[in-house]
Amino acid sequence: MLKLVLPKGSLEKATLQLFEAADLPVTRSSSVNYKAEIADPRIGSVRILRPQEIGRYVADGLFDIGITGRDWIEETSSEVVSLGELKYSKATANPVKIVLAVPGDSPWQSVADMPDGVRISSEYPEITRRFFADAGVEADIRLSYGATEAKVPDIVDAVVDITETGSALRAAGLRITDTLLTSYTELIANPEAHAEPDKAHAMAQIHTLLRGVLDARGRVLVKMNVPTDKLDALIGLLPSMKAPTVNELFRGAGYAVETVVAKTDINILIPALRDHGATGIVEIPIAKIVP
Repeated sequence: MLKLVLPKGSLEKATLQLFEAADLPVTRSSSVNYKAEIADPRIGSVRILRPQEIGRYVADGLFDIGITGRDWIEETSSEVVSLGELKYSKATANPVKIVLAVPGDSPWQSVADMPDGVRISSEYPEITRRFFADAGVEADIRLSYGATEAKVPDIVDAVVDITETGSALRAAGLRITDTLLTSYTELIANPEAHAEPDKAHAMAQIHTLLRGVLDARGRVLVKMNVPTDKLDALIGLLPSMKAPTVNELFRGAGYAVETVVAKTDINILIPALRDHGATGIVEIPIAKIVP
């Protein structure tokens, strides 16, 4: 049975919603309890902890499987197996980047232009230290506990910070010169646990359920009946994951057609299908899609 660790904080609500949708509901006595349960034979225990710690705990074998960001895996130098990216919330749908940012009027165009002794503030001191060491620059790296961009230029010369769009850095008068890392949220596993066939199989099954939910989001199943002489033209209207499913109706009364489409397209698609002769059009929500 797997020991699972899930992220607390900004990802917590979206993570619990994902597991609920995957038919792996997480239960606990209160919202502040760090211990939880999932009524599934593959999962023996559940903890909810800060994502900054999860990579190290999974690497050390305290947990078999967990969810955290690539940024914290790299910051803690955690040796884990990545089972795949999970883009399941507003905070994880797009990658975040760890970047080097300097004052807008600085002559520095990249890390290579910076002198030894340059003062850098970051919430990722280890990633920053490795980056500057690889560049051959001896930087004075200072741990930041937040509001990193506000420390330039009075306290430090530049920052290494996390950003999605760069807008907060630009608002602070900073300019991005280098990208150190691009990070998504990932499902990770302990290497020794992943090497055990039974545990690896259970991990893959859990991943399948989670991916099935994510692949279904924003999609619906559309079913309809189509006259024989309208079939080719109507098929040309249909977007599809692979190809529409087409079955002949009883006594040659036409065809039953079904396909998966983006929910955002449905308001245009259904009237167009009707205009091209489709009848009995049904739109059905999808809980999971497993290729």
